Amino acid sequence: MATVYFTNLHTSASLNLQGKMERLVRAAGIEKIDFKDQFTAIKIHFGEPGNLAYIRHNYAGRMVEILQALGARVFLTDSNTLYSGRRANAIDHLLSAFENGFTTTGVKAPVIIADGLKGTEYVEIPVESAICKTAKIGAAIANADIIISMNHFKGHEQAGFGGALKNLGMGSASRGGKLDLHSSSQPRIEAKRCTACRQCMRFCNYGAITVCSAARTAAIDHKKCVGCGQCIAVCRFDAVQPVWDNSSETMNRKIAEYSFALLKDKPHFHVNFIMNVSPDCDCWASNDIPLVPDIGIAASFDPVALDQASADLVTAAPSIHGSRGNEEGMLNLTGMDKFTHVHPNTNWRVGLEHAEQIGLGSTDYDIVGV
Repeated sequence: MATVYFTNLHTSASLNLQGKMERLVRAAGIEKIDFKDQFTAIKIHFGEPGNLAYIRHNYAGRMVEILQALGARVFLTDSNTLYSGRRANAIDHLLSAFENGFTTTGVKAPVIIADGLKGTEYVEIPVESAICKTAKIGAAIANADIIISMNHFKGHEQAGFGGALKNLGMGSASRGGKLDLHSSSQPRIEAKRCTACRQCMRFCNYGAITVCSAARTAAIDHKKCVGCGQCIAVCRFDAVQPVWDNSSETMNRKIAEYSFALLKDKPHFHVNFIMNVSPDCDCWASNDIPLVPDIGIAASFDPVALDQASADLVTAAPSIHGSRGNEEGMLNLTGMDKFTHVHPNTNWRVGLEHAEQIGLGSTDYDIVGV
């Protein structure tokens, strides 16, 4: 049985929320890890600009101070997004992170985009599983010696909720890895956007793309395509599009396997911020009314137990009047699975069950108040 440590959000004149987080992670045993001269990745979501639900940089800054005092070589990291937006390449991604406060002044550590300029820098790690043969993990985080995840616990329109496993498995995947997680099909060409620039053809290692100059469009030979996602990563016009056809169950199982590949043989530690529990991912450029009141912060060496405990805390909490699924204030929803209620086509339990089956962690836990 795993142990999950939890603190509420009550503060005092002598103990603010950053201090409570520090007291929590120390009580949970973060100092048991030998950080001396180790490259330590803090895996965090920097937030899509316009969204205000992401974890404040102040918490990351305090975590950096803790780790640096323990001798770690710390950096903050995330991988580029598969979809088009302000975090789809390293330049835009870094500017977005800076806009949201993740600067060397704000967090006292460098920000490194894990899969490089265009999302093509990754390490393939064997998974040894029936679903994924390998996991395509952003190179910077794959090469780190220690992984610390700081996770905003909230709803997610495809996974059900996003917590430690979502931040680790999906968030650390390169753009090609994210294609693998989201889709069982090869990409498609959106002809109206294609300019026949041949960039996708040059970067295809399998000769699967040809370009017709007369028609001013590319074409993918799906008999040759292996679905690596390089064409999506290098297209400057969003003309190469993924096919979003993986079910919630399949995607959550793959996320568990990517998380397992990333964490195996490495020291790791995880913190969930169960506050501003918005119904959708921080990848949106806006955030809706939280589903429940702010609950607290939880930490554990076991990311599976941590996500299970966080989900149980949200289930036990009352819903907020006016939140998604309770717009008229007619439902309390205390004791109800808020995430499945809001996103009925998702199944987050499958991901945790699969994570437990492959040895990533346990859904059985004790919770210790701090």
